[in-house]
Amino acid sequence: MTGEELKQNVEKALEEIRPFLQSDGGDITLVSIDNDTDVTIQLQGACVGCTVNQMTLKSGVEMTIKKYAPQIEKVINVGSAKLI
Repeated sequence: MTGEELKQNVEKALEEIRPFLQSDGGDITLVSIDNDTDVTIQLQGACVGCTVNQMTLKSGVEMTIKKYAPQIEKVINVGSAKLI
């Protein structure tokens, strides 16, 4: 998969998860894809201070991204020091 195809697949994954985040007053933006294995995202709106945003990242965002791009190893939220 080329770098452009990978980016398109990650964007498709984010489009799939975005309506769920928006329904709770949040959103998500792709910041970067590094080494074709690490995705950096930024949670926005209500997701920033949400107490379950790490669970959302692991169970929702990471799982959905890996469905579209299985080579992704980790998803990092720029607003958080934790890696998932």
